[in-house]
Amino acid sequence: MRYVIIGGSGFVGKELGNLLLQRGEEIINLDLIPSGIPVQDVQQDITREIRFQFRPDDIVVHLAANQYHHKVPKKNRQAFFEEVNVAGTQNILKKMSEDGAHQMVFFSTDMVYGKPQYLPVDTKHVQNPFGYYGKSKKAAEAICEEYRQEGMNITIFRPRMIIGKGRLGILVKLFKLIEYNLPVPMIGSGRNYYQMVFVQDCAEAIAQAIRHQLPNKSYNLGSINPPTVKELLGQVIKRNHSKSILIPTWGKAVKMTLGVLGWLGLEMMYKEQYMIADENYIIDISETRQELDWTPQFNDTDMMLAAFEEYQKLKDKTGKN
Repeated sequence: MRYVIIGGSGFVGKELGNLLLQRGEEIINLDLIPSGIPVQDVQQDITREIRFQFRPDDIVVHLAANQYHHKVPKKNRQAFFEEVNVAGTQNILKKMSEDGAHQMVFFSTDMVYGKPQYLPVDTKHVQNPFGYYGKSKKAAEAICEEYRQEGMNITIFRPRMIIGKGRLGILVKLFKLIEYNLPVPMIGSGRNYYQMVFVQDCAEAIAQAIRHQLPNKSYNLGSINPPTVKELLGQVIKRNHSKSILIPTWGKAVKMTLGVLGWLGLEMMYKEQYMIADENYIIDISETRQELDWTPQFNDTDMMLAAFEEYQKLKDKTGKN
């Protein structure tokens, strides 16, 4: 049995690859660039014809996706997300079906849900994503469902914001304010709960799904008992001896302003990032815990502190402010 990781050179892919290597598994990475870890790298653009030959007993983990850490002009954004996230997923599943492979883990996103209608958000929650990324993942999930009907086993994961070594994204702007002891404006009062998940917990969830023979279900991934935004940022400020203060704002006005700036081409945050920034947003991970015997090992405060430490290391290494 082989593990074929689509997008194994990425953030979660490397973490999963290292986890599987520790267990002595045979791993093939299908990606445009080498992974940098001791696995078999096979160059493949999933938006084009899949040249790789799958085996019937392969376990395929599809992690490849275009995400918001890329800077994409607004007019091209829909095509940018759909090319990889939708068409790429279709190409992979089509080739797997032709080759007789039938086992997959697909990484989606909690952004398929949109604004929470109730809490905690379970996997049966209505799907009404705000932007093109969430919409592309919703479409990709629909493709997965079509192939499930043909007999494939596809486990879908919907993680919250993934934190860990190698990905800082929008947190860089926040950490700079804290580093230079500047005021930190929050979107809203900061009394809302905002959940995340650590990259190592994501890799372990994949391993647990495989152990449980890849249930044909969707599962949420997030932390346990997340703190409020104010508590979370307060801990980062305190632990790093910063003199920054947290500034509450009128969330609705801030979001309207961000929307106008985006319309003018001066985008500071993407809609899918700011629209729920002042909302209580907790996803229900009870089914994941019960059915896959998975429990997240990292809490949100430790995740943010680790991310800040990573930010400082990268800054010291590159010499950039």
